[in-house]
Parts: sequence; structure tokens; C-alpha cells
Amino acid sequence: MKVSTARFRQTALAELANARTQKFLQILPLRLSARRQEAYGSFSDPEAAHRLGQAIRGEALARLPELLEQFERNAQANGAKVFWAADSRAANGYIADLARAKGVRYVTKGKSMITEELGLNEHLAGCGISAWETDLGEFIAQLLEKPPFHIVGPAINIPVEQIRDIFLAKGILDQPTTDPVALGKAARRFLRDKFRDLQMGITGVNIAVAETGTVVNVENEGNIRFNKSAPRTLVCVMSLEKVVPTLADALHLLRVLCRSATGQAAGAYISLDSGPRKNGENDGPEEMHIVILDNGRSAIYANRHTREALRCIRCGACLNACPVYGKVGGYPYGWAYSGPMGQVLTPALRGLADAGDLIRACTLCHRCKSICPAGIDHPGLLLHYRYKDVQADPLLAGRGADPKERLAHRLFALAGSRYAYWRLFSRTLRLAGRFFTRGEMLHGLGPLGRGWFQSRDLPALPKKSFHERWPEIAAKHDHRL
Repeated sequence: MKVSTARFRQTALAELANARTQKFLQILPLRLSARRQEAYGSFSDPEAAHRLGQAIRGEALARLPELLEQFERNAQANGAKVFWAADSRAANGYIADLARAKGVRYVTKGKSMITEELGLNEHLAGCGISAWETDLGEFIAQLLEKPPFHIVGPAINIPVEQIRDIFLAKGILDQPTTDPVALGKAARRFLRDKFRDLQMGITGVNIAVAETGTVVNVENEGNIRFNKSAPRTLVCVMSLEKVVPTLADALHLLRVLCRSATGQAAGAYISLDSGPRKNGENDGPEEMHIVILDNGRSAIYANRHTREALRCIRCGACLNACPVYGKVGGYPYGWAYSGPMGQVLTPALRGLADAGDLIRACTLCHRCKSICPAGIDHPGLLLHYRYKDVQADPLLAGRGADPKERLAHRLFALAGSRYAYWRLFSRTLRLAGRFFTRGEMLHGLGPLGRGWFQSRDLPALPKKSFHERWPEIAAKHDHRL
């Protein structure tokens, strides 16, 4: 996947001008948030359930090294092969080598947000191996070469006419139609043919259970179950933070995950896999490979601030609550992860060099923090990233403050250091403001504050400061007495 986080502002402006996107965003986040709230009501104590999910993720992070070792031991005891991938190159190389060793011509994928982070599709294509997404939304996004619009519905914003056209162009559809059911059936027929002769399937992992060595997936379409049961070789790719201590912990996280993501008490299909097919069993793969991906997460874990980003369970609830995502959608975030979730994960995984606009596209309203079932402090992390960016932190590839901005702050500090300077500064500012005031609003200050006034206005500056008005106020007050 091409990374375009550096184009956040340009893409956001384009989406703000896109009438279809704006109309769609007036409906989707509100509906998903309403469904989540209704689904949480099915808990006997919703607040306690919410806090328990946060506590489970907190314990999992506190014990992460220990739990990962326990998971590896139990997964291997179940017959799975475990590979620790330090980065995307190692993970992609392992999967590609495995596919070549098995003589695989194509693979199918499901629940594969983590492989979008890896750029696995592009790597396999370079090795002469085709990769097919099997989630309907991801399948459509793959054909259109678009990033996901929303992590729950990657192509939920795409008009049926565009889906019809790409299906016709790719030979998936024989006759033109805009009937959603017919389009879904056409995609099903195409993908079922892929499953029929499948040699290798690849999935992500929602949750990994340390005490049993089990990987858990939840879905609504059944494609992940096909990816797991149809091929001889199954590869499960998990980021290392997905592990939790016990099966009971995993089941509770599934409850809050499904409610937070789609407003369901449980997804239509929940798969728990502990190793490959055993003797006497009819279903399941002959080999099961589990790739545990680091890709910078050890460094994130070592930092007490950025470690909090690893709490994320990829439910997408923060997207539906975020007023910024609710205006621009998923495309501006420029990578696999969007919304507040992407704003805390992307800088941690890729650094701050191309994420300046991304980390500043936040109102700090705290809605994401309050709704997060994993307990992430998104605003706190974003403030930390902004600080590190200004300080040019080498570990996060911070850019450092703009020289003009730094000079402006120094001048402001100087003006605030002495009363005479401050009076001169405030009078000059009020005088300059008159040239940019229309009606009762200030629309700019020339070269000053261009970034601020690009998208907002301020009330017009008063002709006199409060200090200058105070003698008049005091005189009137004394007169009344």
C-alpha cells in the first residue's frame, strides 16, 4: 500500500469538497455510534464491562514479553510453527519463501489489516504470486486500488456504479447491474472459485490467547473461515500486542470488540484455532504458521508514552466518535489505519517525518478517549507526538519547529516579558487587525497565522484593550455610587 500521510491536508480538502463523501459522513458515523450504544446496553453493567476491557488490555501490555513466550510455547505444542518477524521485510520474505516452497500460484487473504501495513500484496506480486482479498469491502478496495475508507467497511462509501464498472472491467460481472445483491453474488462466485483450489490462505489475528496458544478471528462474511479451512497451508499474521493472558479475557474482549465495531453482541462467525488439523479431523489446514510481527513495536513498547498505542484492538469506535474523521473520512490518513486509531499508531510505527498534519488534525475533544474499550489516551499521545516533533526527536524522526514559527514564539515571549512591550504589541496587532476585519469577524492577519485562518475565523479585535477601558468603567461605577 502506498503511504500518503504527508498529503493529509490536500486529501482532506478534496474530501471536504466531495459532496458524496460529505453526505455519506452525515449518516455512517452517527448510525454506527447509535448501534454501539444500543449494543452496550445489553451488558448488565455497561460501564463495568467497558472498564474490564481496558483492564485486560492494561494487564496484557504490562505482561507482554512473558505472555508472548507463553503463547509461543503453547502454539508450538499445538503443532503450529511460529516465526518472529523483526520487520515487514522479514515477514514478507518468510511468507513469500513459504509460498514458493509449496508451489503456490496465488493466495487468498482475510482480516488482513496487518498485511496492509506490511505491503504484502505488492511483495507477493513481485514474486509472481497473486494475492486476493476475500472480505467484500477489501476486495472492492483492492480492485480500485484505494485505501480503506473505514476499518469496518473498507469500501462502504463506494457507489454501486463504480463497483459495477470495476467488476465488468475485471471480468467478475457478465452483465451490467447496479443491484447490490447481484454484485455481491458475482464477487462470491469469483472468490469461491479461488477457494476451490486454494493451497495457501493468509489471515490476520484479532486476539491471541497465551494460556492455550489459540488465535481468534471474528467476522460477518465467512471468508476468514474459508481462508482457514480450505487450504493445506494457513498463515496467521499477528502484531505482537494482540496477545492476552486467558481465554476468558479473549471472550470478554470479543464482546466489547463486536459491540464497539458493528453494534453486534457477537460477530456472525468466530473462529478459534489451536494448531493445524489433527489426526482423525476432517477440516483445517495441514500446516499452520503464525508470524508474530514486531515492525517497530518493541521500540514503541520501550517508551512509556507510546506504549499506550499498543492497547488498540482495532474496533473502529474512535472513528465514529471523531469530529475530524466525521468530516474528512478515511482517505486523508494515508495508510492502513485511519481516524484517531491511525493518528496514534501511524506516527509510532512510521515516525513523524511525514505525519505533521496527521498528528495536528485533532481538536483534543477527548471523545475518542472516552469511547475506547481498550483505554487509549489518544489526546495525550497526540500532544506527546507534537512535542517530540517540535523537539526534533531522533527516535520518532521529528522534524523540528519551523524557523519562522520558532521566531514568532520568541517574539511573543519577549512581548509578554515587559508591560511596555506588551502594550506596543497589542496596539500594533489591533491596528493590523482592522485591515482584515469584515463585519464582526477577523479573517486573517496577513502572513501571520496563515495556518490558523486557513480554516477558521475569530471575533474582531476590540478597538481598546480591557486595561485601556478600565478607567472609563471605573469612572462610571464611581458615578453610580
